[in-house]
Order: sequence, then structure tokens, then C-alpha cells
Amino acid sequence: MTWEQLIDDYIVYMNLEKSLSPASIDAYSYDLRKLKEYMESCSIAPEDVTMEDLETFLADIYDRGLVQTSQMRILSGIRGFFKYMRMENLIENSPTELIESPNPRRKLPDILSAEEIDRIINGIDVSLSEGHRNRAIIEVLYSCGLRVSELVSLQISCYFPEKGFLRITGKGSKERLTPIGGQAIKAISIYLEQRTKIKIKNGEEDFLFLNRRGARLTREMILIMVKRAAKDAGIEKTISPHTFRHSFATHLIEGGADLRAVQEMLGHESIITTEIYTHLDQKHLREIIKLHPRANPV
Repeated sequence: MTWEQLIDDYIVYMNLEKSLSPASIDAYSYDLRKLKEYMESCSIAPEDVTMEDLETFLADIYDRGLVQTSQMRILSGIRGFFKYMRMENLIENSPTELIESPNPRRKLPDILSAEEIDRIINGIDVSLSEGHRNRAIIEVLYSCGLRVSELVSLQISCYFPEKGFLRITGKGSKERLTPIGGQAIKAISIYLEQRTKIKIKNGEEDFLFLNRRGARLTREMILIMVKRAAKDAGIEKTISPHTFRHSFATHLIEGGADLRAVQEMLGHESIITTEIYTHLDQKHLREIIKLHPRANPV
């Protein structure tokens, strides 16, 4: 059965057998169609979905900045859907069985060290057609702390290498200027030389990062590329494009950057959101406290 047929059948089941409210059914239906769009973009049939596929989808959901209650609702809906498939003997085991629910406490995912980021970047095979592009993408993610949605929408007309800035359109169509480092500028410069060899689709000319067919990249393409690059580098942590944004902010704050400046670069409306990055390690905190005038015994 197709995704659409299964979802339609499941909606009938929720309505008749589960007696859920119309609002709950609408919410679950919306979430499942997001799952359908994602899996179809990866050419994955309903009966072939694995736990790893779902983890990748949920990481993408996380990257979109959804609140934790929404993440938990989505996972709940997915669990019910695959439980229904199992009940109908369409699958033997649910791929959701070993997936943990989001932790109700606000917690950062894994952070990459500078050495791990170097390993990922240096491990990219630039002899491949997308090599220089992929290296430039990761350099920009880490150098600028962009959301993946901001990266795929990044335009050449918003890139000012001579001034060292990007003009980013973030959430709510709010614009901000974000500094970009020299390594990222160098990587983009090399990639742009390769980009001239691509036949670009009409209307896609201004998008910086393109696929081999000359169209803008999707979030899913970035996610898959990042995971593959991390795996090739021997990184065993759970990695998504958002990991580089977290690493960017964490490394700046550990290096002594002003919290307000980091807030501006990340495009956070509230500094409360940025304060999550003040989870500095104990060694760093012990070094900082030595600066206090009464830190040392008389």
C-alpha cells in the first residue's frame, strides 16, 4: 500500500476505533503527512522504514526548532501509526520500539570538538563532484551557526566575502548579518569555481548551494550528507546539521564571547534561548572563577 492509502486508512481507524477528537486526528494526520513527504523524498516505502530512518526524520524535526511538546506528539503519532500497521500484519515489528521519547528537561544534543570538526571537514573526498560543495557547506554551518533552513535558502546576493558577512533571513522572515570566517570563505571560493560547471535550472541561479542537477538542495539532502561525512570521519555521536550550530555557539561562549553577541549571530529572539549554551564544562568554570578577586585564599 502507498503512504497515502495507509494514512487514509489509519485516519478512519482513529475516528472509528480510537474515538479521538477531531483536533487530535487533524494533528496526527498533519504529522504523518510530514513523515510521508520525508520518506517519499528518500524513496522509502511504509513497510521498509527502519529505526534509523525514523531517527533521521526526527533529527530533521528537531532542526526545524519545534517545541518539545510538538516533538513528543509527532513521535506519539508515528508510534500509533506503526502499531496499526503491525496490527494489520503489514509489518512484523514496529521500527519505533527502541526510539526513546524526548527528554522533558531542556538538554543539548552531542557537541563536536574542534578536532572532530576538523576530522569531518578533512575527511571529505574533494575528488568527488560534490566534494568541495560539501566541505563548503560544513564550513558555513560551523563558521556561522546557521539553521539548516537558512543554509539551503542562502543566496549568492546575500554573501559578502569582502566584508566577511552573510545576510541571513531567519525565522519570521527576520534578517540579520552574520560574520563568516576565513576558512569558510576560502571553501566557498573553491566551490564557486566548481559551480560554474553546473547547468543551473531557471530560477535557481541565486541559490548558493546546488545539487548536481542545478537545483537548490533540500534539508534532507544536507542531513544525509552530514551524517555520511561524520560516519566517514569515524564520529560515533548522533550528528545532524544542528550539531554544528550548537558547536558554533558552545565554542564561542567557552572562548569568552559575549552572550548577547552570540544571541544576535544565532538569530534568537530571546536571550533565554541562548543561555542553554552556558553549559560550560567544570574545568573551564574553575579557570574562570580564578579571575574573581576573592577566589584565592589569603
